Amino acid sequence: MLMDGDTTVWASNTSEAGVELAVMSENGNFILYSTNLSVAWQSFAYPSDTLLPGQPFTVSLELTSTKSSSHGGYYTLKMLQQPTSLSLALTYNVPKSYTSSPESYSNFSYWSEPEISNVTGDVIAVLNKAGSFGMVYGSSSDGAVYVYKNDGDYGGLLSDVNQRNSNALSVLRRLTLEVNGNIRLYRWDNDVNGSRQWVPEWAAVSNPCDISGICGDGICNLDRSKTNASCTCLPGTSKVGNDVSCSGNSSVTGKCGPRHENLMSQFKISTVQKTNYYFSESSVIGNYSDKGTLSKCGDACLSNCDCVASVYGLSEEKAYCWLLRSMEFGGFEDPVSTLFVKVEANASASGASSSRTPGDSSHESESTHEKVLILPIVLSMAVLIGLLSCLLYINIHRKRSIKRALESSLILSGAPVSFSYRDLLGWTTNFSQLLGTGGFGSVYKGCLKDGTLIAVKKLDKVSPHGEKEFITEVKTIGSMHHLNLVRLCGYCSEGTQRLLVYEFMKNGSLDKWIFHSLSTRDRLLDWSSRFRIAVGTAQGIAYFHEQCRDRIIHCDIKPENILLDDNFCPKVSDFGLAKLMVRENSHVVTMVRGTRGYLAPEWVSNRPITVKADVYSYGMLLLEIVGGRRNLDMTCDADDFFYPGWAYKEMTSGTPVKVVDRRLKGAAEEKEVMRALMVAFWCIQDEVSNRPSMGEVVKMLEGSVDINMPPMPQTVLELIDEGLDHVYKSMKRELNQYSSFSVTTHPSSYATCSHSTISPR
Repeated sequence: MLMDGDTTVWASNTSEAGVELAVMSENGNFILYSTNLSVAWQSFAYPSDTLLPGQPFTVSLELTSTKSSSHGGYYTLKMLQQPTSLSLALTYNVPKSYTSSPESYSNFSYWSEPEISNVTGDVIAVLNKAGSFGMVYGSSSDGAVYVYKNDGDYGGLLSDVNQRNSNALSVLRRLTLEVNGNIRLYRWDNDVNGSRQWVPEWAAVSNPCDISGICGDGICNLDRSKTNASCTCLPGTSKVGNDVSCSGNSSVTGKCGPRHENLMSQFKISTVQKTNYYFSESSVIGNYSDKGTLSKCGDACLSNCDCVASVYGLSEEKAYCWLLRSMEFGGFEDPVSTLFVKVEANASASGASSSRTPGDSSHESESTHEKVLILPIVLSMAVLIGLLSCLLYINIHRKRSIKRALESSLILSGAPVSFSYRDLLGWTTNFSQLLGTGGFGSVYKGCLKDGTLIAVKKLDKVSPHGEKEFITEVKTIGSMHHLNLVRLCGYCSEGTQRLLVYEFMKNGSLDKWIFHSLSTRDRLLDWSSRFRIAVGTAQGIAYFHEQCRDRIIHCDIKPENILLDDNFCPKVSDFGLAKLMVRENSHVVTMVRGTRGYLAPEWVSNRPITVKADVYSYGMLLLEIVGGRRNLDMTCDADDFFYPGWAYKEMTSGTPVKVVDRRLKGAAEEKEVMRALMVAFWCIQDEVSNRPSMGEVVKMLEGSVDINMPPMPQTVLELIDEGLDHVYKSMKRELNQYSSFSVTTHPSSYATCSHSTISPR
């Protein structure tokens, strides 16, 4: 119990639980034990504003900050549950004093991490001993999504989730929800310039004005350093004395008459330039997008008695005008938005200019003298403006020349360059030379002025990111450099146009070299080249799975997305693009995306999607590299049209060379073929936990670890049990029916139809 004199401030309410022992554990958990050492109460189950390493943070818990001394609002960190997803979120809670009506007591989530979708089992957020923070999910805690991953964390979240009451930590850390609404990770340092103190390691929000409610319902302004914020009051309100809060709160000012009539004569509109406002759905009266001008948006609020403010701005070059019935979560600087606030007509507007009386006699008597002084000043200013204009023109022309010269050098240096859409139109000759199309968009060949060849991808279905968010994501992708990843040279973000510029790969995609067709009959890779491509591709995928701070799920590993340079070195393309797509193509995916024949079973079995989905796709790709054919090819006989079944049979019989591309005529290294087949079948196991990581795949292919004989995957076994001859005849009939309706189809469409249809029933 915590006592204040004779008053009980707090109690654990365990007086009847038979508590016999209290222990402060090494990890900071205070535990009350009853008979048989069962836990009667523990502090980890009742967090305040701080999370300690190993402390489980479940859906039923939340961190709560101290209430602001100025406006009474406070913040919570909790898991938001949607019908099919769950995410961590920072939420601002308005002061209860705003209204006596409980249903109006609302909150606003201003920060959230990637959602976990379609999860079965418990979801626990945890800060581990190595300083990483994220969510662990699944009935056996078999998946993890990182909010922050420490560079020195080699074990990951999963290694700590079952060791919550472990021994003392080598490095002390805490994750605290601060009064300003930010969650910050601290590390205890015993020697910081001779003193011992907590040192911040990471914060969820870098811009303080991105936090709603930091100024109450006022407006947050950044200083020149873009790190510190100050608060200003809304029009019609002002600070009293040294008080930080503002009086005359506009969110509770009545605007309608007793019969809900409009009292326009008693109010006016005050304009706040370059300012936006955080608002919840419950505070929205409507979006009057037909109000195409600033003044009309302000007038719309004045003519609606329920409206207290309106926000005007542009979204994807389309105007919007939101009318609000309450203002609770605060405003922030925004160059493309304007805030209109309804104030009382007799309220003084700050910054209003005073008028001058035209009939001032002293002013008239001095007018001639002023004209004599003003004339030479105006002439001097005109000459000065002319000189400045000339200098400005010369400077702009010089900068453009320097920019053109730098673009080529920046491309070679590896830094992503911002290109204009007009330049890309010229370099690609109006996008006339199509190289190919894929799940993310179409790719066109281009050429810079210095002769450097480029590949320009026009993205389709880009998510409605702002330009700043899109460029941030692109620069993250562009900063990832690996021998086996296609290098991003630059990007274009103008209006609704989103384009990416890549280095050009002379030898094109892998499918042109491993699949036989009339157009590629002269292209044939020997076995050593194929095996080298298989290893290099695995190394590239392992890089963005395991060696980057932001783990990336590719979602579309297939031969068409493996490009070959002049020396046939494989380069994985389109990695990271899922982050730029619309919601159903996000990091943790709720809608099926990818290519038929390479999709992991969990895509259609309502299980969470992890990096192991890419491992499955790589296994299907590896089988096609070995066989030199699609995994399901109706041009073959009934005995071997289904390549995985045939390959597994020969592998277990000790004759793996039989399934190598027939065009090689047996010229292959048997040990490498056996190793590749075993790795492929481990990768396409139906159970996610049975699949290796891509780092382990690389080691197995290189021969540095032993490989056990894999079991036959369940989907392969189901097709074999059904009878391959029966399946072959059924699919042959379907193909004939399809062909009879597709006489005019482009020849390349047949290859798309021959993709494997392996999927769980």
